[in-house]
Amino acid sequence: MDNLFGRVLERFTDRLIERQRAMYTDPDVPFLEKWRTAMRYLDADRDYQKIWYELQAMAWSRPALRERVAWVDGQWRAVLMEAFAEPRQRYGIEMPLEALVALVITFNEGIILERLSGVTAGQKELLNWIDAWLTDCEAAARKEDRAPGP
Repeated sequence: MDNLFGRVLERFTDRLIERQRAMYTDPDVPFLEKWRTAMRYLDADRDYQKIWYELQAMAWSRPALRERVAWVDGQWRAVLMEAFAEPRQRYGIEMPLEALVALVITFNEGIILERLSGVTAGQKELLNWIDAWLTDCEAAARKEDRAPGP
């Protein structure tokens, strides 16, 4: 059963990871738009999210499944490590890349868990605040790009 559950998780995940990787590596799309698209996926991917959380809960007491869940989590982290390396530097975020990725994953999982539980309080405001902050970061980076050299 653990193998079957692991395969279901991996099958769903492979498709979504490829989608995320393609989205984040598109050089013609600014990071802010990539972020906004990723946040819209929080609403679109409910079936996957349910499977992900149900299998995570099962893995708490099933070591073989826990290994599969950890492997899938590692796939997501690898995508985000690539995706956030350039904007982290461009926006002057001093947090280590691994910590930034852990923060983003924890943030996303928190929102997903709350939404699956029927809780949405403050989420719109938080997402709007992050969007405004990223907009300011991008504006500052563009201004710096245009500044004359020494």
